[in-house]
Amino acid sequence: MNTNVSSILLGVRDMDRSKKFYTEGLGWEIQRDFGISAFFEPHDGVLIGLYGRDGLAADVGTSPDGTGFGGIVLDYVVRSETRVDEIIAEAEKAGATILKPTGPLEWGGYGGSFADPDGHIWRLGYSAQGKNQPYAE
Repeated sequence: MNTNVSSILLGVRDMDRSKKFYTEGLGWEIQRDFGISAFFEPHDGVLIGLYGRDGLAADVGTSPDGTGFGGIVLDYVVRSETRVDEIIAEAEKAGATILKPTGPLEWGGYGGSFADPDGHIWRLGYSAQGKNQPYAE
């Protein structure tokens, strides 16, 4: 097995609310909408899709009732502190819960984090230290 991810599926409780959050709030474009799932334009990155939480849980053989921190964080690395601030502000305006406001990070970078309406955690970050980072934009 390689260290690549083919796609990321986010289990959501309200498909319409989640599509609105990501499209109107963060400016993502829907590539394909199947009703029970929707996938966004990948822009040379990993394909990200929304899937009804109950259906996704059933598909992988688990309960949809998980709560709290699930041990997974979606990391989004950008090329400037300003862009981190912009994205966190866009997410908050769209209805995200800000978990960690933007600012200097303990290890020397700059970042912040938010949870989407279903609690999926996104960490935004920037670091001037590395030259070969997996930039999302």
